[in-house]
Amino acid sequence: MKNDIVIRFAQPGDEGTILSFIHGLAEYENMSSDVVATEELLHEWIFEKKKAEVLFAEVDGREVGIALFFHNFSTFLGRAGIYLEDLFVLPEYRGKGCGTALLKRLAQITVERGCGRLEWACLDWNKPSIDFYLSLGAKPMDEWTTYRLTGDTLLKMAEK
Repeated sequence: MKNDIVIRFAQPGDEGTILSFIHGLAEYENMSSDVVATEELLHEWIFEKKKAEVLFAEVDGREVGIALFFHNFSTFLGRAGIYLEDLFVLPEYRGKGCGTALLKRLAQITVERGCGRLEWACLDWNKPSIDFYLSLGAKPMDEWTTYRLTGDTLLKMAEK
C-alpha cells in the first residue's frame, strides 16, 4: 500500500471532496453539528484568499486522506511554522501508511519552506491518534492549554 499512495495538493474543484472529509472528521469527533463550512466558503478561503492549503492522500486515484494546514509564526524562533488543522484518513485506509505519508509530505513542505516547526492539536480522548503521533516521535505540549473565542463571545470581545 505505501508505494501506491500519492500525495497531491488540492486544486479548485476539490471543494466538495474537502467538505466531505470535513464532515467525516466532524462525525468521528462527534461534532457534526458544528460544521457550517460550504464549498463556496472553502473555495474563497483556500483558493482565493489562500489562508489554508490542503493535501490529499490518494490510492488508486481515490482521495482517502486529507491534511489541511496553514502557516503560523513563532516569535521565539523568529520564523513561520506550519499548523496542521486537520488530518483525517478514511476508516478503511487507516493503518496502511496514508496518515504517515501525509505527515511526511507536510514535514517536507515545512523544511522546504524554511519553517521552524510543524505542530497540531489532538483531542485528549483520541487514543488511536495520540498513539500514532507518539509513534512518529511527536512530543505532546501538555503544559499548554488552548483557548478559543467564537460566535457571540468573539463578537462581544470585538466590540470592547
